[in-house]
Amino acid sequence: MTIPLKPGIQVVQKGQLFYQIDKNSRPIRYQPWLGDALAFLYDFFMARSVFPKKFNASLEHHKAILTEACQAFHGKQILELGTGTGCAAGFLNRENTYIGSDISTGLLKQAVKRFNQAGFQDTKFYVASGDNLPFANKSFDLCLCILSLNFIGKHHKVFSGVQAILRCGGTFLCCVPVPERNLHESTIRGSLLSKVRLQKLCQETGFTFKPIKIMNGSLLYFQAVKS
Repeated sequence: MTIPLKPGIQVVQKGQLFYQIDKNSRPIRYQPWLGDALAFLYDFFMARSVFPKKFNASLEHHKAILTEACQAFHGKQILELGTGTGCAAGFLNRENTYIGSDISTGLLKQAVKRFNQAGFQDTKFYVASGDNLPFANKSFDLCLCILSLNFIGKHHKVFSGVQAILRCGGTFLCCVPVPERNLHESTIRGSLLSKVRLQKLCQETGFTFKPIKIMNGSLLYFQAVKS
């Protein structure tokens, strides 16, 4: 599998992960909010605390929604922003080419194992931020951003960047907590955007906003289709 990079971008492989190179020829590294040393606790926190207590949502329902949304994608080029521990391996078809990206090396290493165990044959994993993607334009059919958008921060830059790397008709599939559905007023990390603001971001960056009309706690699921 060859995924083209933007002009001038160089990467180096260290173990099973790819790193961008800075102007001093050093791998670019990030400081994730959950330290890499604690990455092994990520799934535990999500299942025992974040979903039931913060999102007031069902993790099993979450997986079912994403499985349904992705069932039509076979043999496609897929990019994920904020791969985490690789939960997408549980709802994507193994025939797809998958590129995972995250700022946490600890989480990415777990994702590598999960995708290998699930039988995926065509995968690569990049240490990269969702608002500074290294990939060339029109490289992907589907981009996933599942429970990561509120952590990335530069939302307009994220949507513009994804619009550029998607092929015509490509889909940006997102799941994100929104404040108007946070009925218990739980403390949710990151910068939360309303459904109205997300729709406006899509319109401003060349997407058609298509919300998935299923409720699951404070979570909003939507597709943004490249016009």
